[in-house]
Amino acid sequence: MTDFAPPPAPAVEEHRFPCTACGADLRFAPGADQMVCDHCGNTQKLGVFGPWAASSALREIDYLETLRSGAADAADEEVTRVLSCTNCGAQVEFQPEVHAAECPFCATPVVTDTGTHRHIKPAAVIPFEMSEDAAKQAMTDWLGRLWFAPNGLQEYARKGRKMSGIYVPYWTYDARTDSRYRGQRGTVYYVQATRVVNGKRVATREARVRWRAASGHVARAFDDVLVLAARSLPKRFTDALAPWDLSALIPYTPEPLAGFRAEGYTVPLEEGMAEARAYMDRVIARDVRMDIGGDRQRIDAIDTRVSDVTFKHILLPVWVAAYRYGGKSYRFVVNGQDGKVSGERPYSAVKIALAVIALVILGAALAYGSAVQQG
Repeated sequence: MTDFAPPPAPAVEEHRFPCTACGADLRFAPGADQMVCDHCGNTQKLGVFGPWAASSALREIDYLETLRSGAADAADEEVTRVLSCTNCGAQVEFQPEVHAAECPFCATPVVTDTGTHRHIKPAAVIPFEMSEDAAKQAMTDWLGRLWFAPNGLQEYARKGRKMSGIYVPYWTYDARTDSRYRGQRGTVYYVQATRVVNGKRVATREARVRWRAASGHVARAFDDVLVLAARSLPKRFTDALAPWDLSALIPYTPEPLAGFRAEGYTVPLEEGMAEARAYMDRVIARDVRMDIGGDRQRIDAIDTRVSDVTFKHILLPVWVAAYRYGGKSYRFVVNGQDGKVSGERPYSAVKIALAVIALVILGAALAYGSAVQQG
């Protein structure tokens, strides 16, 4: 009997981008489409270390085949070094020499042996468009529009620690759906009726609905249904950063990640598909209602056949700030593509108390003025 050993795991991938002038590490400059050296100021065009966005065609991976085989092709897998946060569960890539850090998502100190994360390679990435300074300004402007935010937190955020640029993992799913439905179409009509109001009979028009059976067929091709592939940030935060302009996706290359961190996905592919399917079902139900027509619609049953399901693992740019202020932790996120901001909504007890006092004084003044007029 012959034993077949499993194929070896891919080696840990490491990427360095040395400056041609001084040898220091280059970093990607958001919005500038170039690499920059913080040591000597030298800049280099993208593509020096390999093809830059050489093809506009983004490769999709067959979903069912991946489930059947238990993994993607070896060519679609990679291994990266990560530190795991025991508080929020984030798995964030760090440089090999880093063994202790602070979690960029929740500010929890992370001290652990370096682990590895074997995963499906990103197929595409949207590079950062906003610089850290622009992201911090967007965040402080957002805080300034929150009436009850503590002034101290706004000032602390403005002058506080650096923000972390993180590439957050997402799944995208494509599928074709073919749905047959049964339901009812409602037509509104009116009848004359009378009702008693204050002891008097009053003529009225009452709406009634006439229902008729309806059935039919709707089909749709879904493209790039987006599902967050990690749970380190509350979903309400990342949902608030949407919509993303996915037309800006480029084939994955490590250059845009230079100087930034990337989070490993922790939401399994099948779990992500379940979330995508729930979104598809909502869209299909809307299509069915439109197809039924009439004034009202009832859906009795929808039978959907899903085919040609493919997926991609993509990375989207997010600036993250985690602050501890007044004994509490506050997290803020900024869309690194267009500057939308979301996060914890902080409240100042002093501002709220002053607002309540002001309302009480205003109410008392209005009551006094009314009493004077009546007197």
